[in-house]
Amino acid sequence: MAEAAFFADPDYPVPGHGKVWLATTRDGAALRLASWHPTVKPVRGTIVLVQGRAEFIERYSETIAELRRRGFHVLAFDWRGQGGSQRFVRRERKGHVGRLKHYEADLALAMAEMQAKFPPPYFVLAHSMGAALCLDAARHGALPVSRMVALAPMLGLTMVKNPAGASRLASILYWLGFGRAFVPGGGDTAIATKPFAGNRLTSDPVRYARNSRLSAQARHLSIGDPTIAWVRNAFRLMARLNAPSAALDVKVPTLIIAAGKDPVVSTPAIERFAARLKTGSALVFPEARHEILMENDAIRARFWAAFDAFIPGEDQAEAASAGEKIERGLMQRLAGGGDDAASPGSAPAIP
Repeated sequence: MAEAAFFADPDYPVPGHGKVWLATTRDGAALRLASWHPTVKPVRGTIVLVQGRAEFIERYSETIAELRRRGFHVLAFDWRGQGGSQRFVRRERKGHVGRLKHYEADLALAMAEMQAKFPPPYFVLAHSMGAALCLDAARHGALPVSRMVALAPMLGLTMVKNPAGASRLASILYWLGFGRAFVPGGGDTAIATKPFAGNRLTSDPVRYARNSRLSAQARHLSIGDPTIAWVRNAFRLMARLNAPSAALDVKVPTLIIAAGKDPVVSTPAIERFAARLKTGSALVFPEARHEILMENDAIRARFWAAFDAFIPGEDQAEAASAGEKIERGLMQRLAGGGDDAASPGSAPAIP
């Protein structure tokens, strides 16, 4: 694979003074990682930014800049099979992973890099597939962070009409040797390059156009539809997290934020999971679609108000009632408009 580098888009540049490098997982996969220092003091710790399926580091440039302005070091990485990390299929536009343990090795590498190179306290901001993988890691003590914000975690798929049937079919096709094949009807076209009308990701046409252009220009970083093996692994991960005891095992204080108009993952499944958390809770943003960090300014202001209320939090804080307290504070702040809510530290603190 090529040497690690950022993709240069003059209209949506990566934040300055970033470092990008390759590191190898315990099973030999080369991952692309990147980091930035905060732009203000005091330094509040380190955020690990964990992306979803079919994403890559450069899509999060706006979020990275906002985290740096809040006083955080930022560490980001591309999962194997996407972005600038190693691909394991000849047709590199396929979204493929062979086994769940491969993603677990990727996350373990990111955690090791975090602990070796950046100052605590440590936090995770994760989206979709990445959020589900982080929740699962937190169940097994494999997520050494103080707090986590999980956006639209992949706990169920609304875009699949018959999930049980799709799961069985994926397993059958996998064992018949079709694991590396696209899902039926799948192809190379990246989801973010499809027309804005009817898109599943965001209601913001400007951010959608920006990301669409970026994916079209950085074809070596973007991917198309998933393979049979990826789908099989996704259903296995979701089944694992939907077990009755799964949420009870999550020991990391967690704020889950779901999208009320999410056509990709199941918001009811997220709410059921969050209701069982001992150290966390959920907020639902009624008008948001799947990519909350890529949404319109009003929704993003609401997100940042919740984030600022929850991260970094107090060392010994209990997160069980965090969602209710954040919601009350948000209603008070946003009743007068969303602009103030986007300012670091403006939302009420969690005791």
